[in-house]
Amino acid sequence: MMKRLIAVLIWSLAASCATAQENPPAKERIIAIGDLHGDYESFENLMLEAELINKRGRWAGGKTIFVQTGDVPDRGPDSLKIIKRLRKLQKQAPRKGGRVVALIGNHEAMNITGDLRYVHPGEYSAFSDRNSRKVRERVYEANRDGIEVFYLERDPALTSELIKAQWIEDTPLGKIEHQTAWRPAGEVGEWVAANPAVAIVGDSLFVHGGLSAKYASFSLGEINEAVAEALGERSTDPESIINDEAGPLWYRGLVSRSPLPNVEVTSDAGVGEPEVQPVLSIEEEIDLALNAFGVSRIVVGHTPSLTGITASQNGKLIQIDTGIAAYYGGTKSFLEIKDGMLIAHDNGSITILDGEAPESGAE
Repeated sequence: MMKRLIAVLIWSLAASCATAQENPPAKERIIAIGDLHGDYESFENLMLEAELINKRGRWAGGKTIFVQTGDVPDRGPDSLKIIKRLRKLQKQAPRKGGRVVALIGNHEAMNITGDLRYVHPGEYSAFSDRNSRKVRERVYEANRDGIEVFYLERDPALTSELIKAQWIEDTPLGKIEHQTAWRPAGEVGEWVAANPAVAIVGDSLFVHGGLSAKYASFSLGEINEAVAEALGERSTDPESIINDEAGPLWYRGLVSRSPLPNVEVTSDAGVGEPEVQPVLSIEEEIDLALNAFGVSRIVVGHTPSLTGITASQNGKLIQIDTGIAAYYGGTKSFLEIKDGMLIAHDNGSITILDGEAPESGAE
């Protein structure tokens, strides 16, 4: 127990020393919306309810700071519409003194690195135009040999005609344009990589997944630069910051975790008795991050709380992924931070968050 206490104090002290300054509460109103997953209609309705846009879709939020915590794409058909709107609002808001912060989520990274498991067919259709058939044919002809090798490895009995037919079925119109746009040099991929993975607004730290102890010693700039670099390389390395389960795009350990035993670590020389290293509790890990970045709370998406926005750990952790998208059928929500108050807007109802978490519908 004493070793555990000493280790925690050392980590906390190191984090505190790394903090350049405390971040005071933002003077301006802050609105934050979680995972959207291709549901443009819900996004637009929430933006109207929060008075961030007018009926023509233009910025109407004045000096408000709007944060979207990532996972715009996948599971729904209209990610491109959301992205186009966010990009326009990023240009419009500063003219009125406001700001739009679009964070990177794990699904943005998946699309850039070519992991298309959760892409809705409508996503491809959104990129299709009158030239898409010609584009698809040209790509096939230019890559015929490699395509045939790939399909013959799966089924040596296939003929060239059957292979082409199968490839056409696996390559719906717009898919090639979608993949091109999401590459690091593509229109969408370049925009994503230019956005932050972690942002501090006032005295709140916003991140898609969470901030683990592994990355608490990094500066904000170091985290964002590492994410941008990994996206530029389209890294599929499981240890890369964009794929790491302890990384800011994927980490769920601030919300919940299975009980973990202390970890036994043997010395590098492989001799002597294993040393037992303590595992930080959720509260300790959150405090570590808060101290490191000089903030009062962490606001996360990624892990759904389908019944609405929740506050836990005495208000130090706020979950705003409430299954907004039709795919999940959760709660249409946005978080408002104004005059020092945290206000949850859930399906039109208003709750002042007091740090106690209501029963969650997360899975």
